[in-house]
Amino acid sequence: MQLTYKKLMNKEPEGQYTVTVPALPGCITYGANVDHAIEMAKEAIGIYVEELQSRGEDVPDDSTTLEYSLNLTA
Repeated sequence: MQLTYKKLMNKEPEGQYTVTVPALPGCITYGANVDHAIEMAKEAIGIYVEELQSRGEDVPDDSTTLEYSLNLTA
């Protein structure tokens, strides 16, 4: 099964990164740097998906989600 997930990474004041996965509510992890944050996100997503599957629940993903960013000057 091929699943696609968007990951949002925010740099924290102390330098680490917080990662959230919008398609998986509550799926949040952290990393010391970008590479570590991505590694931790892969692990967190895998655990989340395994848990959904073990309970027989639907596994959402972002394969049909389009993403755009807008820059505004205020």
